[in-house]
Amino acid sequence: MRQILSLIVIALTLVSGQGFAGDWDAAYNKATAALAKLSQTEKIGVITGVGWGKGSCSGNTSPATSIGFRSLCLQDGPLGVRSAASITAFPAGIQAASTWDRSLMRQRGRGIGSQTKALGINVILAPVGGPLGQFANGGRNWEGFGSDPYLCGVGMEQTIGGIQEAGAQACAKHYILNEQEKNRETMNSVIDDRTLHELYLWPFSEAVKANVASIMCSYNKINGSWGCENQRLMNDILKTELGFKGYVLTDWNAHHSTALSANAGLDMTMPGSSQGGGNVYWGGGALQSAVQNNQVSASRLDDMVNRVLAGWYLTKQDSNYPPIAIDRQTNNGGPNVQGNNATIAKAVARDGIVLLKNTDNVLPLRRPKSIAIIGSSAINNPKGINSCQDMGCNQGTLTMGWGSGSATLPYVSAPLDAISARAKQEGTTITSSTTDTSSSGAATAQKADFALVFITADSGEAYITVEGHAGDRNNLDAWHSGADLVKAIAAVNKNTIVVVHSTGPILLESFVQLSNVKAIVWAGLPGQEAGNSLTEVLYGDVSPSGKLPYTIAKAAKDYGTMIQANTDSFSEGLYIDYRYLDKNNITPRYEFGYGLSYTNFTYANLSITSLPDFSSGATTLAALYDVVATATATITNIGNVTAAEVSQLYITLPSSAPSTPVRQLRGFQKTAIGAGKSEAVSYTLRRKDVSFWDVGAGRWVVPKGTFEVNVGASSRDLRLKAALVAS
Repeated sequence: MRQILSLIVIALTLVSGQGFAGDWDAAYNKATAALAKLSQTEKIGVITGVGWGKGSCSGNTSPATSIGFRSLCLQDGPLGVRSAASITAFPAGIQAASTWDRSLMRQRGRGIGSQTKALGINVILAPVGGPLGQFANGGRNWEGFGSDPYLCGVGMEQTIGGIQEAGAQACAKHYILNEQEKNRETMNSVIDDRTLHELYLWPFSEAVKANVASIMCSYNKINGSWGCENQRLMNDILKTELGFKGYVLTDWNAHHSTALSANAGLDMTMPGSSQGGGNVYWGGGALQSAVQNNQVSASRLDDMVNRVLAGWYLTKQDSNYPPIAIDRQTNNGGPNVQGNNATIAKAVARDGIVLLKNTDNVLPLRRPKSIAIIGSSAINNPKGINSCQDMGCNQGTLTMGWGSGSATLPYVSAPLDAISARAKQEGTTITSSTTDTSSSGAATAQKADFALVFITADSGEAYITVEGHAGDRNNLDAWHSGADLVKAIAAVNKNTIVVVHSTGPILLESFVQLSNVKAIVWAGLPGQEAGNSLTEVLYGDVSPSGKLPYTIAKAAKDYGTMIQANTDSFSEGLYIDYRYLDKNNITPRYEFGYGLSYTNFTYANLSITSLPDFSSGATTLAALYDVVATATATITNIGNVTAAEVSQLYITLPSSAPSTPVRQLRGFQKTAIGAGKSEAVSYTLRRKDVSFWDVGAGRWVVPKGTFEVNVGASSRDLRLKAALVAS
């Protein structure tokens, strides 16, 4: 009994603060009362966008004055409010994932949500759970939280919790299987039910559990039916199986029908038309006619409206919500709402930096006499930090990818500026070559004690093509001949340090093993605080603590997937990223979950406590999330600097389970540990975490037998092993 009580206490401690603690029952009581006062015209107005480009926001509904319901304002995006004049441009979702820090993820979400509310915007179109990362070169992977469903799910729950605690409505997107930009509006994603549930649905399941107010359906077809009129995905899975109480809205121009979409579970059309005013499927009397002709029932219309109203009441937007302060029609970007969020932005950028290589402990820098800084990503874009529409260029410091997921930068702390300021304090001479030209860079680097070389790779949304890349990256090479630049610098400087700003993995093989390449710092997509965050890590103010949210492979073929043309059969099944490499015994350059520190950690004393008979399976949705086991381990910092370690728990299913990945992430903790100190770290396992999706039974099943439980510093650096038995 004492073991069970301890398990419950630890579980409650670890799961506290996850998701948004909203009261759906109270919200629906208010919504139902308000619904009774609405005319049919008002009801349709609540769920129908006013048209592309016709409102003050990216999307607007019509007001329902009889109940005090104003026009809803919906606005991008996942790293900050798009088109706003003076907001915080936070690090991208992939950088937040690189922190592996639940608290920072939540603070980032709260910052985005608070600025959303301050501008009077009701719904922020974030966070991103899809694309998950089927393709290493997928154009919009950077908007989300990495290629592992568990890590992505944590990013979703924490971000939603932060956004909605601040008073804004979150919108989880893009539901579902919109994994590439090429032909995204015509692609047919054909997938089996197990892969759908265990990989791509997982982050959205966590979003629903986190009480997200809304979910955006995607452009593509899934198993032959458009995502926004797919009965199986919206009604059967999202609303019935997962118990989603919020509303489903279309991506912009992803609406294809009137009655079919409504009956399949779509609740709101956005922005109400295609660009140019076509494709009006619910407005202009279309939906009203469908209801009158019994093509759509009156009860289905009421359900649609009720869901939208419930999301409004859930986040208490019916009480003293600020007026809309932006206006696309007049290019009014609204007031300065940044507050003190630059501090959070810097922390996410800094703690998401991953140290990949550090030969001879060349880092942290120790008052060097001279440093050469090389590469265009070391400085601000000479044409202006916001000179490219929706960040559709790779000029200057790469802070984010391009497309609707971008935001206006209030400023950029450029690496050259931040490092130069620190160097001045320490009497270090700085020289620079801020082009990507190898000859100029080598000439600058050859006499310096250290050379910092900045290289990049960019990607984004398909409506913009940058340097020949139409959203998805054409390959996994560094842009602007970055590998050649590194090799040229390393040929003349024995202390070459490579800094990578990238939307996703790049191939490092041509230079990673060069003896003069002493360090590789993966700085990711840092947002506005690029230079300040990097400088704190380079100089050892903070030990690097980021870990990779994806694998960096040795060759593109090692990922096992390629961008598709018209139909994506998802033939790789469950095996993407590290799961594919593990299955095929492929050695990566740097594995999922990898990252170095300025200290070293040891692991010991793994123990597991479980509830009896947890293999009986889940009879209710809530039971899926019951904590059935808790693992604890002791981690010791054996170095001489305080640092944070991300310890990770992976499980291997018993042999009784059908074919399954070698190991799967099912827990992690980021723990700050003083020099010479030890900390006890705990990880909870929910029933779902130890289950597989049984296609025949249509439910999650705990396989009987012995689970292997590993805890370590990455997916390949597994320090401790224990067994968990389901009988």
